[in-house]
Amino acid sequence: MTSILVLNGPNLNLLGVREPAVYGAATLDDVRELCEAAGRRVGHAIDFRQSNHEGVLIDWIHEAGTAHRAGSLLGLVFNAGAYTHTSLALHDAVKGAGVPMIEVHISNVHAREPFRHHSYLSPAAAGIVVGFGIDGYALAIEGLARRAAAT
Repeated sequence: MTSILVLNGPNLNLLGVREPAVYGAATLDDVRELCEAAGRRVGHAIDFRQSNHEGVLIDWIHEAGTAHRAGSLLGLVFNAGAYTHTSLALHDAVKGAGVPMIEVHISNVHAREPFRHHSYLSPAAAGIVVGFGIDGYALAIEGLARRAAAT
């Protein structure tokens, strides 16, 4: 069975505590359960990870590229948190690894502060899901699976 890697960036470990008016009351464990259920629906295992460290995320993306080329990884669902708006290194990692990536944001970043309107990851993404709360993760997993099945 191929897997889907779900990566979460900085501060997402604080879901349920951090700004619940923006991000909701769900915790990162709730997101993991939702992702695992979505993975079961589309027939793929979920590898779910979170780090507050950019270099760790880059290493995981490189590993994802290797696994994708080997045929054991379908792709990547990535909520990079604030790194979305600051990290050329994450953009370069996704592009260099060659792994299909769906960018996810819990809130509608385009309806928030102007600095959140630009994403360095979007040009490297196969698709983008924003503003659907944690349900966006399930939409991204299902979209990644449909995209792969269509190719």
